[in-house]
Amino acid sequence: MLAILKKEINSFFASPIGYLVIAIFLVLNGLFLWLFKGEFNVLDYGFADLSSFFLLAPWILIFLIPAVTMRSFSDEKKQGTLELLLTKPISHFNIVLGKYFGALILILIALLPTLLYVYTVHQLGNPVGNLDLGSTLGSYFGLLFLVAAYTAIGVFASTLSDNQIVAFITAVFICFIFYIGFEGFADFTSSNFIEQLGMSSHYKSMSRGVLDTRDIVYFLSITFLFLAITKLNINKAR
Repeated sequence: MLAILKKEINSFFASPIGYLVIAIFLVLNGLFLWLFKGEFNVLDYGFADLSSFFLLAPWILIFLIPAVTMRSFSDEKKQGTLELLLTKPISHFNIVLGKYFGALILILIALLPTLLYVYTVHQLGNPVGNLDLGSTLGSYFGLLFLVAAYTAIGVFASTLSDNQIVAFITAVFICFIFYIGFEGFADFTSSNFIEQLGMSSHYKSMSRGVLDTRDIVYFLSITFLFLAITKLNINKAR
């Protein structure tokens, strides 16, 4: 698994994609949070918190993560190297985990510089330090779990086609349905149960600084479910 993980990370940074993903994520967040006028602008918001960042990030990541994961297995299929990879003395689930953690680490590297936002808002507070660190920490935990689930969905989508664009669109669609689709359907039917099936309600719960085990179990379940389905799909491709 470690060999595949290293290969994935090296391939990301051997080509422009790794640097491009990190740059696009940081530039888009920077523009919306600090330059563009509107509801996401921290300076216009008037309060020392990062709620606008945690509201915006899931929408940027819903496109950015599929762009990272779309090549995971679809490229192997297109190049005809998937069958060769599956014959190596490593379990299929470890192959999936290697691809998964390779993409996940790249996204986490992209998230790391956003800690500067915490320091900046902390310093801009009146008085200095007037920032709800508990809520901010909970929001970061929520974002990490959301990223883990998005990445699992993206890796799964890459097994469905040897066309990377198809894999990208499929991943974006599934992530969209899980993030906001269930909530929209729940509003239409007034069903709390359906709302709980979506990621948005669990992510918002964690963003309040409350680390409920139900939210953690939900995200871990979604992540493991899609990784398990990914393994089944590559078993069929053998």
